[in-house]
Amino acid sequence: MAPARPTPPRAEKMKRTPVADSASPPPSPGKVLATMPAPPAPTAEEWKLASTYTLKNSKRYRYNWGQQVRSMMGTAVEGQDQGLVRFRIEIAPDGKLAKVDVLWSTSEVAEKLAMQAIRSLPPLPPTPTGKPLVFEKTIAFVPFETGWPPIYKYDCLPDPPSFHNPFAWNGSSPQPPSSKGHRENASPSGGARQQAECPDAGPDSIEAEEKDMERQFKEWGAARLNRAD
Repeated sequence: MAPARPTPPRAEKMKRTPVADSASPPPSPGKVLATMPAPPAPTAEEWKLASTYTLKNSKRYRYNWGQQVRSMMGTAVEGQDQGLVRFRIEIAPDGKLAKVDVLWSTSEVAEKLAMQAIRSLPPLPPTPTGKPLVFEKTIAFVPFETGWPPIYKYDCLPDPPSFHNPFAWNGSSPQPPSSKGHRENASPSGGARQQAECPDAGPDSIEAEEKDMERQFKEWGAARLNRAD
């Protein structure tokens, strides 16, 4: 008779250990939240320049409008209330708001503050062209820099040709031009562009000039690094 096989000890029931939540913990009470005060509203002189600037779809007017709205929204604080809102705006020839649509938003608080500011805008000058001004604008209610003043001294130059994929063809429409011809017809940029500044564009701010030089430095530096030796 074969000896009885020993009975293995009963496995103990495993205790389920709670797993810690993978979400980031809330900020500690002592943490100092980042803030960004509202920028100053455009001055009367800046609005005067904007009301006569017709280049690039009234570029100065559009920039001043965004600055005016953001200046009325107050200080942005780090947290769930920060965010971006993009609007489609139509301004009547007399400067009054004709239509505003929210295209998208990442913060209900930012959207609410922006809409309150838009409804409370002071009287604005007439549009530069005497026609309705239609444009899209993103308002950033965030505690960090998201842009810089635009440069106006190149606005009289024609827009560069839009990119066209020379290999895309539906088989029935006329063949697109070759990439060689596209490169030959492209507008000059960089150093060549600097030789054709617009005399009537008006002065650029020191901050805008500083940012423009910084962009050029990064552009030419990246081109040098990516050059094949």
